Amino acid sequence: MPNTDYSARHLSVLEGLEAVRKRPGMYIGSTDSRGLMHCLWEIIDNSVDEALAGHGTSIEIQLHKDGSVEVRDKARGVPVDIEPKTGLSGVEVVFTKLHAGGKFGSGSYAASGGLHGVGASVVNALSERLDVEVDRDGKTYAMSFRRGEPGTFDDAGGIAPTNKFSPFEESSVLREIGKVAKGVTGTRVRYWADPQIFVKDANFVVDELLGRARQTAFLVPGLGLKITDERPQEPEVHQFKFDGGLVEFADYLAKDAALTSTWRLSGNGSFTETVPVLNESGNMESRDVERNCEVEVAIRWGIGYETEVKSFVNIISTPKGGTHLAGFDQAVLKALRTQIDLNSRKLKLGNDKVEKEDAFAGMTAVVAVRLAEPQFEGQTKEILGTPAVKNIVANIVAEALSERLTSSKRDDKAQSALLLEKVVSEMKSRISARTHKETQRRKNALESSSLPTKLVDCRTQETEVSELFIVEGDSALGTAKLARNSEFQALLPIRGKILNVQKASVSDMLSNTECASIIQVIGAGSGRSFDLDSARYGKIILMSDADVDGAHIRTLLLTLFFRYMRPLVEAGRVFAAVPPLHRVMVINHGSKPNEAIYTYSQAELETLLAKLKASGKRYQEPIQRYKGLGEMDADQLAETTMDREHRVLRRVTVDDADAVEQVFELLMGNEVAPRRDFIINSADDFDTERIDA
Repeated sequence: MPNTDYSARHLSVLEGLEAVRKRPGMYIGSTDSRGLMHCLWEIIDNSVDEALAGHGTSIEIQLHKDGSVEVRDKARGVPVDIEPKTGLSGVEVVFTKLHAGGKFGSGSYAASGGLHGVGASVVNALSERLDVEVDRDGKTYAMSFRRGEPGTFDDAGGIAPTNKFSPFEESSVLREIGKVAKGVTGTRVRYWADPQIFVKDANFVVDELLGRARQTAFLVPGLGLKITDERPQEPEVHQFKFDGGLVEFADYLAKDAALTSTWRLSGNGSFTETVPVLNESGNMESRDVERNCEVEVAIRWGIGYETEVKSFVNIISTPKGGTHLAGFDQAVLKALRTQIDLNSRKLKLGNDKVEKEDAFAGMTAVVAVRLAEPQFEGQTKEILGTPAVKNIVANIVAEALSERLTSSKRDDKAQSALLLEKVVSEMKSRISARTHKETQRRKNALESSSLPTKLVDCRTQETEVSELFIVEGDSALGTAKLARNSEFQALLPIRGKILNVQKASVSDMLSNTECASIIQVIGAGSGRSFDLDSARYGKIILMSDADVDGAHIRTLLLTLFFRYMRPLVEAGRVFAAVPPLHRVMVINHGSKPNEAIYTYSQAELETLLAKLKASGKRYQEPIQRYKGLGEMDADQLAETTMDREHRVLRRVTVDDADAVEQVFELLMGNEVAPRRDFIINSADDFDTERIDA
C-alpha cells in the first residue's frame, strides 16, 4: 500500500516560471491545439496518478462555454500545510514552482504519469487565470493565480479571467472558503488558457479528449472518467469505465477477425539506476537506487495484415516508442523465429528468414510498463529513454510468449499453429511481391507467361486510361470480348463465387486460383506489400449479373479488394458496373425504327410503362428480362455497360474504414450469431419485391 502520509514536506522545490512563458514549446510541444490539449492532460494526469496510487475512483472534466476547463477528483487533495524550505503552502508550491511535487524521491508515488514536477506549474504559467480548490482536513481551501502569480480576483460580477486582479504583496494567503464532511477530500482545478501564449484558433479537440479518456479508463481498471462539453447548444456528456484492463483494450483496438485469443503477458524486473537525490542538508548527490519495473502486455493476431501497437509508461502514451517498445519488438520477433525454426520442415520454411513486418502483420498489442521516475526525452514524454527497461521487457515478453507458443493446451496449440502458418505465409508473400516487382514490367506483360492464360489484355501501355473488367463466367466473357474496346479494355473471367477471404487465412487466399489470378493480373502485390503505383490498370470494374448471385460475387470481390488491395479502393479506382435488368422495345409508327429503352430496377420499369401508356405508345411483349450478362448480345452489352459514352459505373469508396471493417466482419466473418441477428432484425426492412424468384 502506498505511503498515505502526503504533505508539503514531500515537495522538492526549484524556482522559476519565467522560462516557461518565454519558451512554452520546450514544455508543451507547441502553442496550437496540440499544446492546449497537452496542458489539459498535465492536470488530468495528476488526478490519474492519485487513482493509480489507490486514491479516488472518479475524475470529471468539464469544458465550459467561456473557454475554460475544469478537472475535479475525489483523491487526497493537494497538500495545504506549509512546506518548510519555502514557507509556502503546498498548493502554492505545486502551482508556482518548477520541479516541485510529490513525485521526486519516491515519497508518495511508486509510479506516476508526471515525474518532472512541472505539469501543474507549467499550466498555471500559461493560463490567463487558474483557480484551485482543495477539500482536506474538513475544510475547503482556495487559491487563484494570474499567469502564475498568486493573488485574488474581484469576482463580484461573475467569475472571469479579465476581472480586476490583486497580487499578494507580503505573503500569500490560502483562503478557507467552506467546510466539508470529515473524510471528504479532493481537488478542483479550473483554468483559462492565456491568449497571449496560444494561437487564436487553438481549441480543445473533443474527439482527442474522448480517445485519451477511453484509453486511460482501459489502463486504470475501475477508474471512471466523465467528460461534459457545455460548448454546444445541447451539452454532451461522455462516460468511460472498464474493468478488463489491457486485454479489453487490445480487443477494442483490433479491427479484424481473431486468429488467436488475446494473450496477457506480464512480469517484473529490477535494475539499479544512478540518480541525483536531495540529501538532508538540501544538496543534490548521486546515489544508486534499486528500481522495480512492472511489465504487462496484451497481444493478439488477426486475419488481417495491419499492425496496431500502443505503448505506455505509467499510463502515459509514448507514441514514438522508446526502450520498452524496442524490447517488445525484439522479444516477439525472437520468440516467433525460434518456434518457426523448430517447425521449419512442417512449415516449408526454406532458407528465407522471417522479418519484423512478417511477424507483426495482423498484430494488435498494448505494451505497458510501470516504474518510478522513468527517463523521457522532453516534457511531452513521447519517447521512453530508460536503458534498462529494454532488456527487462524483452526477457519477460520472450519467456511468456514462448511459453504460450509451446503450450500443450489444445486451444493454445491450435492457435499457435495458425499463427506460425500466418507469419510464414506473410514472409512468402513479401518475398513473392518483391520478386514480382523486380521482374514485372508493363511493356512485356503480354509476352509474360506468368500471367493467367484466361486474361484478355488490352493494347495500351498507359495505365491511366486502361480498364480491367472482372467478369462472371465464360458466357459473359464471350459477349464482353465482342463488346469491349480492345485498345484500353482488358477482361478477366472468374469461375463462380471466389473464396471468402474474410474467413480464410493468407495462405488459403494465395493458393486460391481465382484470388491469385486477380492479384497477379493487377500486378501490385497484396496486403502490406501492395504498391498502388505498380497497378497495371487505371480502373478495376466488377461486372457481375444483376441478380442475387451476382451481388454475392460482387461482395466477395469487394471483400478481397478491401482486405488485400485496400489502397485501390481508397484511391477510388474500383468500380461496379451497372448492367440493365430490362429492355423495352417501344413501337414507333410509320417508318421510324423502334426504340430500345433500358431500365435498371423494377420501379424504373413500372414508371416507364406507365409513362408509355399515358402517352399512347405501344411496346413489344413480353418485355425482355436479363437474367445474366450472357443473355445480352455484344451491341447491347457495349451500349449499356461497357461503352464510356453511355454506361453507368458505381465508384466504391471508403469514407470510414473502421465502419467498413465492422460491416465486412459482420457480413462475411466467422461469427455466425451476429450475422443471423442482423438478418432477423433487418428482415422487416427488406423489400420482398426485390427477390428474384
